[in-house]
Amino acid sequence: MARIVWAVMLATALAAGTASAEGKHPMVLISTSLGDIKVELYEDKAPVTVDNFLKYVKAKHYDGTIFHRVIGNFMIQGGGFDKDMKEKSTNAPIKNEAGNGLKNDTGTIAMARTSVPDSATAQFFINVKDNDFLNHKNDTPAGIGYAVFGKVVDGMDVVRKIEHVPTTSKAPYSDVPAEAVVIKSITVVTQ
Repeated sequence: MARIVWAVMLATALAAGTASAEGKHPMVLISTSLGDIKVELYEDKAPVTVDNFLKYVKAKHYDGTIFHRVIGNFMIQGGGFDKDMKEKSTNAPIKNEAGNGLKNDTGTIAMARTSVPDSATAQFFINVKDNDFLNHKNDTPAGIGYAVFGKVVDGMDVVRKIEHVPTTSKAPYSDVPAEAVVIKSITVVTQ
């Protein structure tokens, strides 16, 4: 009888382990000239945004781009420009999913966009502090916020290194790292 109970407990534990392994979120590795950043993506909360981001990752769009906007005690932004500050072409803009309940807290990754709510394409930013003013408040253009779609799970020290690089202006852009911080690649490490 004890063996049967033990076998049932083992089978239940294995089944639970399999289910939780299947429920894992996709992870990407952002390999930069200053080190690696591992990010967990929340496709359950931001399916359109994660799908869009992963399409760019799989197309190798981000390889060779830079963190082109770095503002200490705010965020680091990348994914749209090469080392010569030439903007890369993108796919069509996506729907803003800022109302998904995720907050622009320290270490979260969100989509950059223009003042138009549904204008995000490839550029993203990583929050280096809690930026409550970027959170969804309502569905008006002023209150919609910026869509968080993941969180740094390893490499926040690299994010901090990037946050503190010296910046300059490269007309017409400001807050550009004086020495390029290159995104060598972004790859899916689990899915």
